[in-house]
Amino acid sequence: MRIMDLLTDAREEPVSDLDPDVGLSRAARVRVLLAAALGPLVTGYAAVATALTLVALTADRTVFSGTGVLLAAAPGWLAAHQVQLGFGGHPLGVLPLLPTLGAALLAARTAAGAAQRLGCRSVREALPVLLTITGAHAGFGLAIALGTRGSAVSANPLAAFAVPGLLAAVAASAGLTRSCGLPDFVADRLDPLALRGLRAGALGFAVLVACGAVVFTVATAVSWATVSDIYEPAFGASFGLFLLSVLYLPNAVAAALSFVTGPGFSIGDLNVGMFGYRGGAVPGVPLLGGLPEHHAAWWPALLVLPAAAGALVGWSLRKVDADPAQRIRAVAVAGAVVALGCVLLGTLAGGRLGDGPFDPVSVPVGVASVVAFCWIVIPGSFVAFFTGEHEPPAPPPEALEDNEAFEDADEVDVEEAAEAIEELESSEENEPDEEPGEDASLSRESDADEEAELSRESDAEPDEAVTRGTETCGDVEPDETDR
Repeated sequence: MRIMDLLTDAREEPVSDLDPDVGLSRAARVRVLLAAALGPLVTGYAAVATALTLVALTADRTVFSGTGVLLAAAPGWLAAHQVQLGFGGHPLGVLPLLPTLGAALLAARTAAGAAQRLGCRSVREALPVLLTITGAHAGFGLAIALGTRGSAVSANPLAAFAVPGLLAAVAASAGLTRSCGLPDFVADRLDPLALRGLRAGALGFAVLVACGAVVFTVATAVSWATVSDIYEPAFGASFGLFLLSVLYLPNAVAAALSFVTGPGFSIGDLNVGMFGYRGGAVPGVPLLGGLPEHHAAWWPALLVLPAAAGALVGWSLRKVDADPAQRIRAVAVAGAVVALGCVLLGTLAGGRLGDGPFDPVSVPVGVASVVAFCWIVIPGSFVAFFTGEHEPPAPPPEALEDNEAFEDADEVDVEEAAEAIEELESSEENEPDEEPGEDASLSRESDADEEAELSRESDAEPDEAVTRGTETCGDVEPDETDR
């Protein structure tokens, strides 16, 4: 039983709780960092070489060469990391986004795994992992650019050094967030209302991307006859076109997103917008089979999709604060996040396409970002304002201080008045009783004198009346009395 307990404890102990200086030796840490540096490079290079091998094996009238595939995989690795290539002096900047997403995901998972094995619990402890992965990608890109100088496919050494390093740094930072507590580190230093706005902005951007994907899928399905005609009868050529369309699928979704929000996109002379259309030649790729041939009057009805995305953002922020102004501020933060996402996606989706009639492929990044911001902020603010609580805004701190001082002054005045009344009552109660007694006795004596005088006057009046009567009768003569 003791052995089973020890084994159970060993299994349940998380690797991230180990002290990196005690749990792993210096040699073990070096091996982990070396694996983190070389793992994404080898895996990404092998994926590019595998795709080129499939294309070479299925293509008609081609001779397969392992050495040629390995050499061609080097520029392909740069293209997967969004490094512009040159084919005999003709630039190729429209690079597929699907391999870029795969490379970023690979770097993120590698960084997270290395941090877990090293027991990193903070951003400072994970800094060697971040620097190792970033430096490995930047150095490998520079080595490829220097090695391909003078060949048919080349790249700028500075771009080959900076772009893969930057991409790896961003992806590795995203992978280290959970293992090193970076979200808590950011949340503690960020306004909670702004944090909710960031989350709502990510939701709104995901909804807009989903709207673009739906519009692209429906357009392709409606034009499936045109799409199927682009494929060639030979399996090798059809497989190559299919693989090319899959790799550029995120680019098409980004263009559809710009179309749904209003600005649209352009391929050479072709310009497709919500309120305008200019025709032009397009490459013969099944991915572009759903492009319209003319403007349709019902296209503006699609604007309900970005409006619904903005309303959804506002609905998600309706309870963040009782003050409507604060809710609108959170919606503005979400709109800024969506605008930044549109800038990044539109920049990566377009670029140079040789020097022919299809050059360049572009999305109006500036206009698209401003329009996307408005689609989030205007409907979102309306929904957040009218569906949330409505309470009067809190007074400024100066007004609160004045109010508190006024209340304190009132309380002091009332207390002083009460104390004064109590003192007055107590003083009246404590006065001597002699003076009130003397006043009462004097009043009683005066009342008694007045009553005595009145009684004497009443007694004297009948006697005086009788006397006056007798005197009168004595003066009258007898005869007159008899009569």
